[in-house]
Amino acid sequence: MRTPPRFDRGHTDDLMSFLAASPSPYHAVANAAERLEKAGFRQAAETDAWDGTTGGRYVLRGGAIVAWYVPEDAEPHTAFRIVGAHTDSPNLRVKPRPDSGGHGWRQIAVEIYGGPLLNSWLDRDLGLAGRLSLRDGSTRLVNIDRALLRVPQLAVHLDRSVTAEGLKLDKQRHLQPVWGLGDDVHDGDLIRFLEQECGIDEGETTGWDLMVHSIEPPAYLGRDKELVAGPRMDNLLSVHAGTAALVAVATGEEPLPYIPVLAAFDHEENGSQSDTGADGPLLGSVLERSVFARGGSFEDRARAFAGTVCLSSDTGHAVHPNYAERHDPTHHPRAGKGPILKVNVNNRYATDGSGRAVFAAACDKAGVPFQTFVSNNAMPCGTTIGPITAARHGIKTVDIGVAILSMHSARELCGADDPFLLANALVAFLEG
Repeated sequence: MRTPPRFDRGHTDDLMSFLAASPSPYHAVANAAERLEKAGFRQAAETDAWDGTTGGRYVLRGGAIVAWYVPEDAEPHTAFRIVGAHTDSPNLRVKPRPDSGGHGWRQIAVEIYGGPLLNSWLDRDLGLAGRLSLRDGSTRLVNIDRALLRVPQLAVHLDRSVTAEGLKLDKQRHLQPVWGLGDDVHDGDLIRFLEQECGIDEGETTGWDLMVHSIEPPAYLGRDKELVAGPRMDNLLSVHAGTAALVAVATGEEPLPYIPVLAAFDHEENGSQSDTGADGPLLGSVLERSVFARGGSFEDRARAFAGTVCLSSDTGHAVHPNYAERHDPTHHPRAGKGPILKVNVNNRYATDGSGRAVFAAACDKAGVPFQTFVSNNAMPCGTTIGPITAARHGIKTVDIGVAILSMHSARELCGADDPFLLANALVAFLEG
């Protein structure tokens, strides 16, 4: 029986708003939490004792969020259906001593996070966002969403080889953005500026996690507006779809044989090894505490995990019209043709045949087409949180996503229908 589609192009409109409002992982999880709160979910503090009441709960930790919904008839051994994603994107991040410059220019010292397409950050108006940690132990989100910074490219007149040999960027010397004029560099200038912007008393900031972002808003593109261009689709597109799907099943009338979960982690782009990454204990801790809070035993926990399935949802590569030879000749995922199932026999993706069957059943129920992605044998693929989740928790995991172009650019591109097609497939999966 097919599920009537929950989402249409309005979901893509909402995705664009979500992307614009989420310039950092901390903003992304705050925005997801706000949507969950409106649907009746309530935050569970990790330092509190948890009870076994039904309904929606979520845990926030830094740039990660885990949310779940316990139906009325859930048993301690009831299995989970998990949508996994990540909140971070490759970018430029502010160093501990940010104030630098020379030759009459004031600059901000940045470090390269993940594997960005470095050229995409050149000659682009950039804002600054993240969080400030204050002396009293609290944190404050900050978002300077206006033209504040710019990484100026060297003029072609000063490097005639660039047109013949291509652009070559030194990560230390060539990526430091400018933000003003002056010969004197004073330690603390940037943080004092941010304190003023946020209404924080000078000297109250004792730590920061800051990153730059393109201030150009997401936009429909093309003759028929059938494409979407925007920042951080890898992987806020999946975070947004997973949040929408969890809210839909938690507020719907469909009986839920499983406990639906959204797990959106930080630090996927640099290996997931942190207390908020997929290779950390966060997901396992939340799931176990949910079982035990409902009166379950270790045996119930083992039974629940054995029946659990996770869809690791992350963006993948659409076939590039200018570089089609870089793709596998028999697997050409196309924008606008539905989500992709990612396969790699060397376990860079966690999908196997039984996992494919789970995803195929969800897509069939939702009336959503799907495609298969596999890498060209001569070009080893990247990886996701999928294999990590499968190995760490012993959970069947399937790697999926949406096919995009310009992955890891400051501005990426996807089909305008694919976000809501993914969200509809996720609803069907979470419903079981």
